[in-house]
Amino acid sequence: MGVRVFLADDAEVVRRAIRKLLSEREDIKVVGEAATFFEALQKMMELKPDVVVFDLHTFYDDFSTPLPSGHKLLAISFANDDEAKELAESLGAVELLDKMELHETLIPAILELAPSETV
Repeated sequence: MGVRVFLADDAEVVRRAIRKLLSEREDIKVVGEAATFFEALQKMMELKPDVVVFDLHTFYDDFSTPLPSGHKLLAISFANDDEAKELAESLGAVELLDKMELHETLIPAILELAPSETV
């Protein structure tokens, strides 16, 4: 079945680029996406993805409601300074990835977080 991934970013162009990158892999399946924090919360509870890839600032702007447990979170951002890393960690992200380097870093990060029975 592969790793079930959910995308949450307010920029359609970013979600489209990530979908295209991940579509080249048979072991990774994008099961849903959202443009807002609250849309992401609802869909994550419905779809139960293995890994959630989320834009750090899309989530931070509305992050007053905790995310449902059981999701492994990968934050993505153009800002990757110490402040952004601390913010990603405070939101529960396992890692913060630079959006400019996703073509190199995203797939390995997703596969590292994948449940062992899906890889």
